[in-house]
Amino acid sequence: MGRVTQARRIETVRIRDGRLFHGRKGDHLAVEEPLDIRLNGQPHSVTMRTPGHDVELIHGLLHSEGRIRTREDIAEARYCDGAVIEDASGHARNTYNVMDFTTRRPQLLPVLPRSSVTTSACGVCGAASIDDVRQQGRYALARDWTITPQAILTAGRAFDAEQTVFRRTGGIHGAALVTPSGEILVQREDVGRHNAVDKVIGWALLQDLLPLSGHLLLVSSRASFEIVQKAYLAGIPLLACVSAASSLAVETAESVGMTLAGFVRGGEDGDGRMNLYTHPERIDLSAAQ
Repeated sequence: MGRVTQARRIETVRIRDGRLFHGRKGDHLAVEEPLDIRLNGQPHSVTMRTPGHDVELIHGLLHSEGRIRTREDIAEARYCDGAVIEDASGHARNTYNVMDFTTRRPQLLPVLPRSSVTTSACGVCGAASIDDVRQQGRYALARDWTITPQAILTAGRAFDAEQTVFRRTGGIHGAALVTPSGEILVQREDVGRHNAVDKVIGWALLQDLLPLSGHLLLVSSRASFEIVQKAYLAGIPLLACVSAASSLAVETAESVGMTLAGFVRGGEDGDGRMNLYTHPERIDLSAAQ
C-alpha cells in the first residue's frame, strides 16, 4: 500500500519582533496519488486520494452515485496486476493505484466512463438539484432519537485526537460515524474531504449497516452540498462539521429533513459551541438556561 505521508526538507521564513528569520527543517506532506477506478473492466473515473482503505472508498463512491446498494452488488474488487512501475532496484512493483470492481449484475449497472479527473477538492455528485437528491434517496431519515450537545463535543475532541495524519501534515481531512452516545464507530482520513466521507460510508456498507439511521456523520471540513447528499443517501439524519456550511448544503439538509450543525468546536475543559442550521429537534436542548 502507498504511503500516507511523505518526508521533505523545507525552507522556513518567520518574522518576529520585526526581525526576519530563515531556516530549514524536516516536514511531512499528506500524500496525494491518483486512483484509477475501473468498473467491469471499463474505465470509470480517476480520483485523487490518500492511499489506504481504497476498497471502502470505491464502495462509498459507487453507493453515492447510485450504482450499488449493498455489498452483495460487488462480486470482486482487486488491484490490477499490471499497474506496476520499476523501483530504484529495477524491479517491478505494484503501485496500488489502479483498481477494478466487478459487479454481480453488470447489465443493471451500465458504465458511463468519465473523461475528467476527480480532484481531491471536489466530490463526485450525480445530482444537479435538491429535487434530484430527494428522488435518489431510499431511506427516510430517523426522528426517533436525540443527542446532547455535550455528546457531540465529546466526540469532536476524540475525533481530533485520532487525526494522526492531520497532526503530522496539517493537510488532511477526516470523517467519522458517531453513535447518539457520542462514541466514534469508525474514522477515516484522506486528502479529499469527500473521499474521507466515502471511506466511512463504504466501511458501513461493507458491514451491512446501511441505512445509518442511528448515527451522525462528523467531518473535519465545511459542509458542502455533496457531503449532505452522501449522508442523505446513506440514511444519516445528522451531519456535524467543524467549519461552515454552504448555502446549498443548508437548503438541501432543510429539504430532506436532516439536522445540520456547523462550527462544532470543543475545548479540553468540556466547553464548546456549535451552530444549528436545520432541524434542531434532534439536539437535546432540555438543559438549556
